[in-house]
Amino acid sequence: MKRTLLIWAVLSCLTIISVPAQNAAIDKIIEIGQTDNQVMNHLDVLTNRIGGRVIGSNAYDNAVEWVAHQFKQWGLEVEIQEAGTLPVGFNRGPWFGKLLGEQGMDLHFVTPSYTAGTKGVQRGHVLLEPTTQKEFDQMKGQLKGAWVLVNGKSVGWAIDRSSRGDSIRAAAIKENEEILVKNREIMRENRKNRTNNPTLPLREDVPALFYKQMCEAGVLGFIQAAPVPLCGMYDRTIMSDPNFTFDNLPTVCDIKLDEHQFATIKRMAQERRSFLLEFDIRNHFRMGPVKYHNVIGKIKGSKYPDEYVMASGHLDAYDVATGGVDCGSGLTSVLEAARMIAKSGAKPKRTMLFCAFAGEEFGLLGAFAWVKANKDKLDKISNLFNRDGGPLPPVAINVPKAMYKDFVKICEPIKKIRADYPFEVKEVGPFTQPTRPGGTDASVFGMEGVPTLTFTEEDFKGYNFSYYEIWHTERDTYSKSIAEYQEQAATVIAIVTLGVANLDHQLSREGLYK
Repeated sequence: MKRTLLIWAVLSCLTIISVPAQNAAIDKIIEIGQTDNQVMNHLDVLTNRIGGRVIGSNAYDNAVEWVAHQFKQWGLEVEIQEAGTLPVGFNRGPWFGKLLGEQGMDLHFVTPSYTAGTKGVQRGHVLLEPTTQKEFDQMKGQLKGAWVLVNGKSVGWAIDRSSRGDSIRAAAIKENEEILVKNREIMRENRKNRTNNPTLPLREDVPALFYKQMCEAGVLGFIQAAPVPLCGMYDRTIMSDPNFTFDNLPTVCDIKLDEHQFATIKRMAQERRSFLLEFDIRNHFRMGPVKYHNVIGKIKGSKYPDEYVMASGHLDAYDVATGGVDCGSGLTSVLEAARMIAKSGAKPKRTMLFCAFAGEEFGLLGAFAWVKANKDKLDKISNLFNRDGGPLPPVAINVPKAMYKDFVKICEPIKKIRADYPFEVKEVGPFTQPTRPGGTDASVFGMEGVPTLTFTEEDFKGYNFSYYEIWHTERDTYSKSIAEYQEQAATVIAIVTLGVANLDHQLSREGLYK
């Protein structure tokens, strides 16, 4: 009996001691967030020293090494997980372009990742793309050394060079030939009946109808109008073709040009004026296969090491800019949260995983790889907090009824960070469980039934942030992140993830999904 009472007394003391220790760690996190917040320093390194980070690039590999180094410096265990391979890699250098002639100007353009660059500085005349076989035959002798203006408006993707793209183009060419036959009949009827019925328009919604024929004829590249700010994605053909190698790289440039400049150049070409375009585009490929990796920083749980709380952002970013927001603002908040928790001396009860996922922009590749390799952990994850929505501050979190009391308690210290920042826990749910991949890595976990509660974010101070201004565009830079919002986000993520890790039970999934 005495022994039982002694054990009970010791355990009671440990419980009493643990609460002040937890509170001290939270207070330390708040102090660090207010006086030594490093989130913008992390973002500076990630975007201004490393830069744009498509998977398969040297910049991405550098980012993996840097994140792993940071985790080790802060005392976290580090796992670098191979998430997949690409048939070739890609590195982007500088790019320049000019209109040479009576209205000379510097050109404003981008090229999608994994597309061809120029062979040094290349000059050429300009042609409008043919839309019928007759037009192609009429101009085929002039295609060599030409820049070709193609139809449609770019949304950032490279021209589809796949067999599917060939089929779409062939169908459009066939339809245009049928329209020509109908138009000849309309014109014949007009002459016969002295009417003025309009002819049918040719299809101009599919760019580069004679793509392969023009490439074989020796064009320098294709130029497509693009809205400002310019968006640059990648060539999906390379990513999806298992037979693609370094020996059959794309050779013809794919240029997305400011639509205002495009309109000027198109008018000059229609008027058959004499001018040249000059481009120097340094897009370089790496011999493959090229591996890409997730980076996981781990703080092992002191009481429930086989239960998990996760916080994540994706490490990759398109390289026409530097990924300052997508997902620099997300990942660096998670990194700083990890640093704060480590520096606070916290000893979380559950294992905490801070994840820099690979290849989100190429199809959530890193998240899929992690889930596939960690099926045994999925039922033991309290929540995945994924940040991938811009540099706005958390102002609320929506949780189901079974989690509400826990989150009210966990989030109570948030009001100590800054009095001018709101935060609210709302009881909402159940939520619709995703059945297919969505727009962020969180959807991959949600498909497996893992809770992926995230924060409601709001530009409540009126910094006029627009996510669609930066989304995959040339403006996705360090300067578009908002320092005070980022500092708040990092501190909130640290407090809430540590709070979930220190609960005496795993978060209930009751009423989470419909």
